[in-house]
Amino acid sequence: MSEMTPDTNPADIPSDRRDFFRISDHIGLEIRALGPGEANRENPFNGDHMESLRSEFRRLDQDVRAHLTNLAERDRLLTSLIKSLNGKLDTLARIMAFEQNPLQPGDWQDVTLSEGGLSFHSATNRFSSGDQLALRMTLPPELFQPVATARVIDVVPDKSGGGRVHTEFTDIHDSDRQQIARHVMRWQIRQRQKD
Repeated sequence: MSEMTPDTNPADIPSDRRDFFRISDHIGLEIRALGPGEANRENPFNGDHMESLRSEFRRLDQDVRAHLTNLAERDRLLTSLIKSLNGKLDTLARIMAFEQNPLQPGDWQDVTLSEGGLSFHSATNRFSSGDQLALRMTLPPELFQPVATARVIDVVPDKSGGGRVHTEFTDIHDSDRQQIARHVMRWQIRQRQKD
C-alpha cells in the first residue's frame, strides 16, 4: 500500500537540505554506478550526439513559454489552446522516447521517492555508502524521465542477501526536480480521490 510521509528525520537529512514529502510508488528505475570522473557527466544514459538536440528542445520550450506569457495578455482562449497543444506534443515525445527504449519488467520496482532522493531495493550487495550513481526514473502515468546523480547515504541489508539503498540527489536539473515535484503532487491528488 502506498504511503506519504514528510521527510523530517534530522538524522537522515543534512542541515542544508529542505524537507520533502516522500511517496511509496512503483516506477521504472535505471541505475548506473559512476566512476570518479563520471559524476559530472551531463547525461550518462545517452550519447553525446543527443545533447545538442536536448539543448535545442529546452531552448524551444523556453521560447514557447515566453511567447505564451505575452499572448496570455491579449487572448486567453488562444493561449489555452496552444498550452494544450504544447502539452500534447510533450506527451507524444515522451511516448516515442519510451517506445524506443522500453524498460524490461525487472526495471520496474517499488521505491520511496522525494525531490531530495529515493530509496530502492537491490537484490545484490553491490552498493555501499558514498557510491555515486546515475539514476533515470520513469514516472507513470506521465512517463516523465528525470535523470539525477545521487550519492548512496545508507544501505540496510535484508535477509535475501540484498538491501534497501537510500540515496540523495547530488546533481539534478531544476526541470527534472520539478517533474518529480509534479509527480509527487499528482500522486497525492490521486490518493485523495481514492479515499
